Amino acid sequence: MKKKIIALSVTGVLSLGVLAPIASPAFAVGNGPGYGGNESIQTSNLYTYEEMVQFLKKQDAKQDAMELEVIGHTVKNREIYLAKYITNPSNPTVLFLTQQHGNEQLTTEGALEFIKHLGTNKTKGVLENVNILVLPMLNADGAMGDVDFSLEDYVADGGRHLTRYNAVGTDLNRDHVDKIQPETQALHQNVLQKYDIDYMIDLHHQGTEYERDGKLVSGSMLYPTNENVKPEVLEKSKKLGAVVFNAVDSTGWGHIGKYNGGSGENIGRNGAAVQYDIATLLFEMRGMSDHEDPSRVIGQKSNGYLIKQTVTTLDATVRAIADGSIESADTSFWDTLATQTQR
Repeated sequence: MKKKIIALSVTGVLSLGVLAPIASPAFAVGNGPGYGGNESIQTSNLYTYEEMVQFLKKQDAKQDAMELEVIGHTVKNREIYLAKYITNPSNPTVLFLTQQHGNEQLTTEGALEFIKHLGTNKTKGVLENVNILVLPMLNADGAMGDVDFSLEDYVADGGRHLTRYNAVGTDLNRDHVDKIQPETQALHQNVLQKYDIDYMIDLHHQGTEYERDGKLVSGSMLYPTNENVKPEVLEKSKKLGAVVFNAVDSTGWGHIGKYNGGSGENIGRNGAAVQYDIATLLFEMRGMSDHEDPSRVIGQKSNGYLIKQTVTTLDATVRAIADGSIESADTSFWDTLATQTQR
């Protein structure tokens, strides 16, 4: 039986500027925002599905608090993994979900870095007081470009293309009512319905050229906007957003806007909030790993700070839930947060 272990403060690592590379040796993690136009990206510097699985299994073997679970399979029969840190069933539980869209991978890179740091022993009182679920790379087929449609117009280089859609061309983040695709079924049946989840952050990427108050943003957020979300769930969601905003926007290199998103229940943040009363937050990072439109692709100069932004987001969230400070988070900033615009 695995014994309890305590978690590393990623915040402390970030403040020292020593966040280590997490993929191949050529994958350099920088410290500053890579604003400066659209940049080509070498997809060979991103985790492949197989490399991610190898990483997760290695961490599972090293970390006593971690348990790795296969929750289902993709269209192309790739196993879908969930990393679990459950020390006390009565603790509040948070789910971090990445890569519903296969061409939005830097949040997955950050989530894997976060998992690695959860296996060290420099921070006390985190895993003892919060349960953490991390589901990286839900859309593994899209991430690997293993699809039944052409990707010849995609622009990333490095031997592999990444697509928004799953293998049969479905947007998984529009399948949370019908739940037709096996990836969506696995998420709902074996995660959202199986575990008593209080909070969820659904991590995505948007295009590169967005502004807030005249400044280029590094990301944007939105709470559930479906009319059937209960008021108390909506308020908890806004508090979750306050924690993330205060952690990221205050850094100086992360500027957050309000995402202009839809209200359909078929969208992940809305579906989970309506169907399971989970407080949810959509967090959209700047730039995609691959796209038919080159203007939406972000490259090597920017991936370091975006990975750092992901780790900062996850770390701040689990700390606020663990110490209860999320309950008193001030949500008034939402009233004046500018909705992002595209230029």
